[in-house]
Amino acid sequence: MKKKIVIFGIGKIAEIVYYYATQDCGFEVKAFCVDDSFKTSDNFLGKPVIGFGQVENTYPPSEYNMFVAVGYHDLNALRKQKCTESMEKGYTLVSIISPFTNLPSNVTFGYNCFIMPPAIIHPCVAIGNNVFIWSGALVGHHSRISDHCWLTSNCNIGGNVELGEQTFVALNATIANSIAIGKFCFLGANTLVTKTMADEQVVISESSKPIRLNSKQFLKMSSFSSL
Repeated sequence: MKKKIVIFGIGKIAEIVYYYATQDCGFEVKAFCVDDSFKTSDNFLGKPVIGFGQVENTYPPSEYNMFVAVGYHDLNALRKQKCTESMEKGYTLVSIISPFTNLPSNVTFGYNCFIMPPAIIHPCVAIGNNVFIWSGALVGHHSRISDHCWLTSNCNIGGNVELGEQTFVALNATIANSIAIGKFCFLGANTLVTKTMADEQVVISESSKPIRLNSKQFLKMSSFSSL
């Protein structure tokens, strides 16, 4: 029998979560909910949208579980808050982890986690609560991912890494083996971190600058067109 759930959120993240929940993970999504002040429609993806203030009246936590599908606003603080509020209403928060990730049997994870294939997660990894891991991300052996983190596609976390709470790791960022990253850190796209970081630190890599030639001039002066 499929597990019946309500998804908090009606944005792009909720749409992605809905796909994997229903297509890969065997959940039956019965409804979506949002804070009452953000309810602009009664329908999303063919399902009813309920105000969060009254959701337990229609979908009681004794019969339905919940998943909070909110992005990394304020370094995941908003999603953390909504998880807390949902549990205070009595809901069990499920995790949505595609079986196509081939998660090793000794990997542990908490509530409200989302792991999209084809993420690569080694054995002996511990994943906390409310952690989102997107396609192509690598988490090396014996690493510990703390609560409320966000690992974006194709980031690389080496073995034996400690990733602090509410940390955001952007596209193609790389963390070397056996180091610790503090809480509330932001690692920008294409960054390389080889030393331990304190809480609330930010690492960014400068964006590539366009060359002076336009694309037509570049093609004339290069061998690219002959490849």
